[in-house]
Amino acid sequence: MPFPRPRRPLGPAPGAAARHWYEGVLGWPTAPGAPLRLVTGVRFDVLDVPAEAGAVALRHLAPASPVALAGGRMRLLVAAGSAEELPGLLDWLEWGALALDLRALGAGGLTEAPAPPVRAVGAAVPGQGAGALQGAAVWLRPPEPGREVEASLPALPSFEGVTGAPDLVRLVDTVAAQCHRVRLRRGAGPRSRGRDQPLAFS
Repeated sequence: MPFPRPRRPLGPAPGAAARHWYEGVLGWPTAPGAPLRLVTGVRFDVLDVPAEAGAVALRHLAPASPVALAGGRMRLLVAAGSAEELPGLLDWLEWGALALDLRALGAGGLTEAPAPPVRAVGAAVPGQGAGALQGAAVWLRPPEPGREVEASLPALPSFEGVTGAPDLVRLVDTVAAQCHRVRLRRGAGPRSRGRDQPLAFS
């Protein structure tokens, strides 16, 4: 299924400028050293899924929910603490017994920092074109400076009622179903692949 084209920067941003954008502009903690990595479990957790599965789940995200792409993987930012809830949530949704190509990064984790949009850090580094970025993480939906990211992230429903945030349960159910479909499709031969029927899920 097609998904939005990544918003690739014109070239890699200088490390110091990229770090300043994440820490100084967005207020997201980063890990020391290179390559630049974001600390998970503080402002957000990350669901790391096959890009094909993640593309179907985009409809369950708010327009401002940040999403990154790295190679054939999609990284969906979700509310901090979601990684801890994921195993129990998968069990409750009856996906826990299956081997799904789905992982979550939470407290104490690190994820590669996508290059910020060039407009956010200035001109691209001369002499380094888009070819240098192949396989590197890029933003499909970059975070918006000045907007608190937490309000846009999928979260578990609050006991107090509707929070306005996207529903983490619906997102996980969709992603799990799509991961299962991707697994079946990759394991099927050419003949059976043509006879695959879509799995039903809500």
